[in-house]
Amino acid sequence: MEQPTGFVLAIDAVTRHVNSARPDAPVRPERPRVARLAPARLVAADVLRRLADRIQPAPVWRRRSASSSGTRAPACGCVP
Repeated sequence: MEQPTGFVLAIDAVTRHVNSARPDAPVRPERPRVARLAPARLVAADVLRRLADRIQPAPVWRRRSASSSGTRAPACGCVP
C-alpha cells in the first residue's frame, strides 16, 4: 500500500457517508451562515437598479378615462 493515510481517510469518509444515509442516523441542524458582505451587496444592488432605471426606464401607465373598461393606455398617447 503506497499511501496508508489516504486509504484510512477515504475509508472513514465512505463510512460516514454510508452511515449518514441510514434511517436512524442522527440529525444535526445546520448552523445559519453569516451573510458575507451583505451591506455591500445591498448597496451594489441598489446602484445597479438605479442605473438600469436610468438606462431603460419602466413604462408609465395612465388611465384613459373613467368610462373605459379598466384598461390602461401607454403614457405616450398612442392607442394600442
